[in-house]
Amino acid sequence: MLFTHLVEKLSNSDSSLIDSYIGSNPDIIQGQSLDMATKNNITFLEENSYLMNKLDLCLASAILIPDNPEIKKFLTSKSISWCSFLNPKIAFAEVLEVLNPKFNYPHMIHESSVIEDNVTLGNDIYIGPNVYIGSNTNIGNKCIIHPGVVIYNNVNIGENSEFYANCVIHPGSIIGNNCIIHSNVVIGSEGFGFIPTKRGWRKMPQTGHVVLENDIEIGSCTTIDRPSVGVTFIGEGTKLDNLVQIGHGVKIGKNCAMASQVGIAGGAIIEDGVILAGQVGVGNRVKIGSGVVASSKCGVHADIEPGQVISGFPAMPNKLWLRCSANFKKLPELAKSLKQISRSDRK
Repeated sequence: MLFTHLVEKLSNSDSSLIDSYIGSNPDIIQGQSLDMATKNNITFLEENSYLMNKLDLCLASAILIPDNPEIKKFLTSKSISWCSFLNPKIAFAEVLEVLNPKFNYPHMIHESSVIEDNVTLGNDIYIGPNVYIGSNTNIGNKCIIHPGVVIYNNVNIGENSEFYANCVIHPGSIIGNNCIIHSNVVIGSEGFGFIPTKRGWRKMPQTGHVVLENDIEIGSCTTIDRPSVGVTFIGEGTKLDNLVQIGHGVKIGKNCAMASQVGIAGGAIIEDGVILAGQVGVGNRVKIGSGVVASSKCGVHADIEPGQVISGFPAMPNKLWLRCSANFKKLPELAKSLKQISRSDRK
């Protein structure tokens, strides 16, 4: 695609195009990272990018850049085509969508799929091979259901949602519009509810269900458990990475983001806009306030007030954690000094 055509498509986008330099109007074939881009590639550069000092080595045919006069002048002198944006990263995402259009699945139901009684299917649906859909389930318009997906009975799914291969949706689950459920996700599996007795563990029946609002994306091999009663709830716009565990009865707000191997114990409440980095653990019935950011491997055992940045195990304010961690390697010497002082006091 010629660079001028890309510029036209980006002129009315969310990335806020400011201006551009067409140069030789190169033919753009694919997007690539700044340090790997070559001829016929397009890449992007953010204002705070650590690669800014490597621009002179860049071989890309076109670059999406911030509104920076020095960068514009430099790229123009090298005859490298550019567009400037308020947010080049968003623009690059839009370019990748243009260069890699989504495959249009045919509107069909594969003959190997099994669909039980009283199932309502919307218009323009694709159902792939070996899909199972249980009774009394409703699936909205334009949904895409890939091979091997299992959707049990009494499930309600909105419009334009996509379910990748081998994911499992358990009975009673409710999934909104424009959701993406990746391979091997399990939604609505039984919560880990057991009561200790003299004879061993007594299983608590898990009779609740899971509710996912609109525009949610769930990464591969993530599990979302249903509670004994009530709901496990995930708010609109929230994104979960691969290998995340959401316990029974958890309530997650809107536009949260959770990286791989996050684990949230039963009954926890995560308010809007929370970011949990990789391997963060959240304890049973803990409440995390809106806008909290937890760094990787953080252990959250008590309620966290809104807006905090936390780190460590147990979790504490990030600045305090940095001060503490700086002293960890000094602990052996400090212990040795304390012992010497203690011996001196005894004398």
